[in-house]
Amino acid sequence: MLKAYYKSPTHDFNLLHGDTFELLPQFKFKFDMIFADPPYFLSSGGISVQSGKVVCVDKGDWDKSMSQDDINAFNLKWLSLCREKLKDNGTIWISGTYHNIFSVANCLTQLGYKILNVITWAKTNPPPNISCRYFTYSTEFIIWARKKEKVAHYYNYELMKHINEDKQMTDVWRLPAIASWEKTFTKHPTQKPLGLLSRIIMSSTKPGAWVLDPFAGSSTTGIAANLLGRRFLGIEREEEFVAISKARREDIEDIKTFATYKRKIPDIVKAEDTQMDCFVCREEIEERLPFLED
Repeated sequence: MLKAYYKSPTHDFNLLHGDTFELLPQFKFKFDMIFADPPYFLSSGGISVQSGKVVCVDKGDWDKSMSQDDINAFNLKWLSLCREKLKDNGTIWISGTYHNIFSVANCLTQLGYKILNVITWAKTNPPPNISCRYFTYSTEFIIWARKKEKVAHYYNYELMKHINEDKQMTDVWRLPAIASWEKTFTKHPTQKPLGLLSRIIMSSTKPGAWVLDPFAGSSTTGIAANLLGRRFLGIEREEEFVAISKARREDIEDIKTFATYKRKIPDIVKAEDTQMDCFVCREEIEERLPFLED
């Protein structure tokens, strides 16, 4: 059996430390939803602006630039492994930029997934373009796909409509990047905001669902899942980031912190006010992953 790096007291947050390519084949458990933020392959000496300072955007060896053939092979491999871990009616979300997202889309089609939407995340607070030779980069893409062409998926249409002021939710989401309160235990270089993951999880899962993140990073997916009464398994190979993930999850064991986080995410506030998403209390979730040792 696999040994967990960390398990929350209610077993709703589980972390594996290691390579997703090695760990995913070792169990047969299937998930309701997968969110993946794979490498964008951007670390080639570029620069950007953060907090008014020019900084290098190299993130680590895991994000080093690769040939297009290597990128395609990488995406095909992990998407194939993830498809095996997805329930027949499950869906997968993958974030990216033009550097990797077209490869991801081609691989999804090749493997038999059905692409449902391509969300454009329009950041309301993007960093400036310091070269002044291009339009400012202010968007990322998030592909939403289901496992099988002819097996229906879950979509909480009414909740998404309510969140969008009683209009159909479009595939353009205007949301900010991470806020300062989300960086309590330092910031992962590609960290996504809790507001973005909350919307993704609420739109495509029911309370109590199991969510997998094969490139967990600092586990924003898991924190959002637990705030919403879903269960989580994350896989991350960098020890620095699994340590941050553990600290973030332990932080919301404090009920006041847990409640404060939820109040800071507008979509969650709207959902709870109208009871359109039946949240499960943390204490009610005790089901354990059968393949993980304590």
